[in-house]
Amino acid sequence: MSSRSNYGTRKIKAELRRKGIVTSRRRISRIMKLEGLVSRYTVAQYRPQRSTCNEEKTANMLQSECEMRIELI
Repeated sequence: MSSRSNYGTRKIKAELRRKGIVTSRRRISRIMKLEGLVSRYTVAQYRPQRSTCNEEKTANMLQSECEMRIELI
């Protein structure tokens, strides 16, 4: 398992289960909080859009003309 040393409650529970120890994720979470352990996780990085979307004007193929009959508040 390529965990990159990242262990949260789910991975710890699975590892303990493989070793024959049955416990809940809540108990594991409580113990982690008592010991000051925080699982590391990767955060998706922001990637700016390269293409200019919705910038091009499109032709009115249906020749539709819409009217507002009621006023929106």
